[in-house]
Amino acid sequence: MFTGLIRQLGSLQSRAPRSGGARLRIACGPEVLERAELGASIAVNGACLTAVARDGQAWETELSEETLAKTTLGRLPIGAVLHLEPSLRVGDPLDGHLVSGHVDGLGALLERPEGEGLWRFSMPGFFAPMTAPKGSIAVDGISLTVVDCGRDWFSVALIPETVKRTALAGMRPGDAVNLEADPIGRYVARALEHRGTDARLSRFAQEGWTDGESS
Repeated sequence: MFTGLIRQLGSLQSRAPRSGGARLRIACGPEVLERAELGASIAVNGACLTAVARDGQAWETELSEETLAKTTLGRLPIGAVLHLEPSLRVGDPLDGHLVSGHVDGLGALLERPEGEGLWRFSMPGFFAPMTAPKGSIAVDGISLTVVDCGRDWFSVALIPETVKRTALAGMRPGDAVNLEADPIGRYVARALEHRGTDARLSRFAQEGWTDGESS
């Protein structure tokens, strides 16, 4: 699990094809590099990846074809700035929101203000039931609060500090981003989708559990 707070920026040094996917080499500073021991989980632009090797300057990870297809990591240019966050430890502060590191889909930047204001992103249509004003969403691994949303877009308010400390500073309309819905929203949407097929679930949606309700 992660919090959606970017701990450090890294850079993509190489992406080498391998059977069934690709191998990435990611350069970063000592704070994240120390956490990249063999088998450790690190979120890269919001995707939970496993460290398979490291040296004094960089660490390496292997991506499956599924990860390459469902995220931006297979299309980013060499040298691209990456958002890095080591996995959450018991006792760490949860300053963002719970982020699993499982990218749900891709979106794109639609518009950004010249100064302060709302940034608008596109999202797949299936995100709509999981997205709500004041709810959370992870954009390239950054925990953000939704201001408003439609069927295929959402907006967020970004403070200058967030832009300055992330790769958002260099993002332009049309650039693709990894999106992860709020886990709570995902489960609520799933429950509502199936409430008509389960009498107990349908009753819960309307009335809540009553005393003596069996599991």
